[in-house]
Amino acid sequence: MSTEVVVSPFSELVRAELADAPDWSAYASELGGILETVIERSAADLLEVSELLVNQPLPDRYSGLRNGVGVPPAEAIDLVLRMVAGDGPYCRLSATGRLHIQSGWDGAVHLWVTPEVSGGLVGFHGGEASLAFRNTFPESADVSNPVKAVADEGFWDAVRKVSGGTTLLCERWAHGAYGCRWFRVNRENAAEVARLVSPRALLRVVAEPDLRADAEVLDDDFTAFASPLSPGELVHKEYPGGAGSLSDVVSAGFSLLLADAAMGRWCAVVPDPDGVNRAQWESPE
Repeated sequence: MSTEVVVSPFSELVRAELADAPDWSAYASELGGILETVIERSAADLLEVSELLVNQPLPDRYSGLRNGVGVPPAEAIDLVLRMVAGDGPYCRLSATGRLHIQSGWDGAVHLWVTPEVSGGLVGFHGGEASLAFRNTFPESADVSNPVKAVADEGFWDAVRKVSGGTTLLCERWAHGAYGCRWFRVNRENAAEVARLVSPRALLRVVAEPDLRADAEVLDDDFTAFASPLSPGELVHKEYPGGAGSLSDVVSAGFSLLLADAAMGRWCAVVPDPDGVNRAQWESPE
């Protein structure tokens, strides 16, 4: 791939208001047709999801969406249309060496394609969308200090050894406030938790955490839990940026608070089924 094709709406109102604009449906229909053509000409039977960002609960039809999952063309097009409409979930979609798709923030879609595919789009004239061509490459998703530890048997053995008390495990399967699950792990359920976590997820472990509902925790990122902390998946809520008052958190049904800063550095990445770590997560400071 060496050519970037930027598909943008002609309408300034569509660029500004996205799905709220009167002409959005017409643009979305034309964009969907362009995407279908590009995916077909790129011979992309499946597109791999990466850099997943989930800031609101996933619709039921996307409940299995995870980094590394391959989605068929129809689902990929639906995802792209949701992204450009401002609904999310957000991600990159790619077929290695043939096609890479990212959404913009003004109704645009950025497609990196082969010269053969881009050549077939030259001269396109649509009523709702314009095409611009650039010689660029997708921006790298590599992080500066990636987590290298892998959640292998040694990792789970270490978790079991500290699980006699209160041991919490966060499975961060996507970026965003709704991109994680929490578990209380003990010796009896550690194997089941290991089976449940998703490949390419970042796991963070904290043993004997301070969970007091202290107002000082509210000033920065934290996670709140419902009591009691029974073994297994936990009811929780992420508070990125903190919260205004302790009473608001407690009245929502959460009485146990864990500051992100108190989580420490014990982490590992869930490998793919072949045992290889293909995820890129920034190592916790």
